[in-house]
Amino acid sequence: MELPADDFILLSIINTKLRDKYLSLHELCEEEDADISAVVSRLGALGYTYDEVRNCFSLK
Repeated sequence: MELPADDFILLSIINTKLRDKYLSLHELCEEEDADISAVVSRLGALGYTYDEVRNCFSLK
Protein backbone atom coordinates (compact mmCIF):
# COMPACT_ATOMS: atom_id res chain seq x y z
CA MET A 1 0.00 0.00 0.00
CA GLU A 2 1.42 3.34 -0.97
CA LEU A 3 0.67 5.80 1.80
CA PRO A 4 -1.26 8.88 0.66
CA ALA A 5 0.59 12.21 0.85
CA ASP A 6 -2.13 13.88 2.93
CA ASP A 7 -1.92 12.81 6.59
CA PHE A 8 -5.64 13.31 7.27
CA ILE A 9 -6.54 11.08 4.33
CA LEU A 10 -4.06 8.53 5.69
CA LEU A 11 -5.83 8.70 9.07
CA SER A 12 -9.21 8.13 7.44
CA ILE A 13 -8.01 5.20 5.32
CA ILE A 14 -6.18 3.50 8.18
CA ASN A 15 -9.06 3.84 10.66
CA THR A 16 -11.57 2.63 8.06
CA LYS A 17 -9.46 -0.43 7.26
CA LEU A 18 -8.96 -1.14 10.98
CA ARG A 19 -12.70 -0.90 11.58
CA ASP A 20 -13.80 -2.92 8.56
CA LYS A 21 -11.13 -5.53 7.94
CA TYR A 22 -8.21 -5.82 10.34
CA LEU A 23 -7.92 -6.83 13.98
CA SER A 24 -4.75 -4.82 14.60
CA LEU A 25 -2.47 -2.21 13.12
CA HIS A 26 0.25 -4.84 12.83
CA GLU A 27 -2.03 -7.10 10.77
CA LEU A 28 -3.06 -4.19 8.52
CA CYS A 29 0.54 -3.20 7.83
CA GLU A 30 1.60 -6.79 7.19
CA GLU A 31 -1.25 -7.48 4.76
CA GLU A 32 -1.09 -4.10 3.00
CA ASP A 33 2.73 -4.00 2.95
CA ALA A 34 2.73 -0.62 4.72
CA ASP A 35 5.53 0.73 6.90
CA ILE A 36 4.10 0.68 10.43
CA SER A 37 6.75 3.14 11.66
CA ALA A 38 5.80 5.67 8.97
CA VAL A 39 2.09 5.35 9.77
CA VAL A 40 2.62 5.77 13.52
CA SER A 41 5.05 8.65 13.02
CA ARG A 42 2.91 10.60 10.57
CA LEU A 43 -0.29 10.20 12.57
CA GLY A 44 1.59 10.90 15.79
CA ALA A 45 2.69 14.23 14.34
CA LEU A 46 -1.01 15.11 14.06
CA GLY A 47 -1.54 14.20 17.72
CA TYR A 48 -3.04 10.74 17.14
CA THR A 49 -1.97 7.53 18.84
CA TYR A 50 -2.96 3.95 18.16
CA ASP A 51 -5.35 2.51 20.76
CA GLU A 52 -4.96 -1.28 20.76
CA VAL A 53 -8.17 -1.86 22.73
CA ARG A 54 -10.33 0.22 20.39
CA ASN A 55 -8.22 -0.73 17.34
CA CYS A 56 -8.07 2.78 15.95
CA PHE A 57 -6.06 5.97 15.97
CA SER A 58 -7.49 8.67 18.21
CA LEU A 59 -6.34 11.99 19.64
CA LYS A 60 -4.00 11.76 22.61
